[in-house]
Amino acid sequence: MADSNQPSTLQSYVDTATGKVQSALGSVTGNTGDQAQGDLREDKAQSEYDASHATAKLPGATISGSGAAVTDDKARTDGSWNQTAGSAKETLGGLMGNENLKQAGRQQNLEGQQQEAKGQLSDYGSGISNRAQGAVGSAVAGLTGDESKQAQYNQMHAEGKTQQRGVEHDITKQAEAERQQ
Repeated sequence: MADSNQPSTLQSYVDTATGKVQSALGSVTGNTGDQAQGDLREDKAQSEYDASHATAKLPGATISGSGAAVTDDKARTDGSWNQTAGSAKETLGGLMGNENLKQAGRQQNLEGQQQEAKGQLSDYGSGISNRAQGAVGSAVAGLTGDESKQAQYNQMHAEGKTQQRGVEHDITKQAEAERQQ
């Protein structure tokens, strides 16, 4: 089980559902106190959800709201660099009328996109694996009373979540950039 002090998407879903039920019951029974408490629980759940998705994306790394920090797969960083260099060559080739440079830049950009996508898949898969292993390991360590192992598995879970959020952040930014073109 994940550390109860860390933001949890699953917990936000549970709290949202509980808040909706409590608010609906308050509305049906005319109990404004229950209705207000249900609405408050839903607001708190939204804050929990937002916190569980909070990330700071830096070049080559991601830091999450839980405080976990992870580095990106090297292919992501290399791919991003190749895209930038390829775009620059393509632009320069276009400005100079040099079709070979323009084509070489376009090719480097495409290769960079493929590299970055492979790195994203690697990080996302690794994140899923670390989250699952961390959650199960933490639960087992909690049952056996091994607090040290439980903390270790909670950290593994947090780092896996951070890996996933970093990839999700990059993919969202890429989709936004494509929509603006």
